[in-house]
Amino acid sequence: MVVDFVLLSFQVKGHFKDVSAATVYDVLHDPIYRKLWDNNMLESYEVCCLNPMNDIGYYAFIKCLMICGPHPHCYSGARLKSTEAIEESRLCDPEIMKLPPKKNFVRGISYITGYHVTLADNATRTDQTGCCVTYVTQSDPKGKLPVWVVNKASQIFAPKVMKKLHKATQNYEKWKAKNNPYWKPWIYPDQLDLPRINMDDVLSMSSLEAEEVVDETDIKEEDVKDDENGD
Repeated sequence: MVVDFVLLSFQVKGHFKDVSAATVYDVLHDPIYRKLWDNNMLESYEVCCLNPMNDIGYYAFIKCLMICGPHPHCYSGARLKSTEAIEESRLCDPEIMKLPPKKNFVRGISYITGYHVTLADNATRTDQTGCCVTYVTQSDPKGKLPVWVVNKASQIFAPKVMKKLHKATQNYEKWKAKNNPYWKPWIYPDQLDLPRINMDDVLSMSSLEAEEVVDETDIKEEDVKDDENGD
């Protein structure tokens, strides 16, 4: 069976007993470190910002849906941090004229994708070791896909999200101490060097939805090997 419209929607929760919510927040936002642990990422960079807590960027992934063609997104990222919870969300892809779709890339739409991080039940304001992480996504990868791809995305990719993130957080503090430890523009706005958004560069969502559908139905399930290590 083949589907012309796919809406991937799932929620994953994880409990990290050995890392703080602040460390998870840093790992999610550190673009240099992400290149070391996110092996689904083909390319990613920030384009501009709306304000110090909201930016627009580009993210292309190649592996997490077990599909052959790269599926990039333009995203609008928002950050919120308080004493009780940390949120990082990417809402409704903007279509940017400066980032037109590339040849052999299928531009997807992320309606909402984000992380919600809270202190663990036994954590305190003074001892914040341990946190709870929730990952939610609702997106359309675009393209014409076989149903088995959609099923695998939920059964395999979703659980691996937490496993990979947890492993990355365990190694972050040691790595960051040796790699520009005081550079954290996601916390310190004065370090942010992105240009402000130019609204003339932003197109409507309808321009993306009207793009030609790419047929990827020739992908066979038996040709795809699952990564036993969760990578």
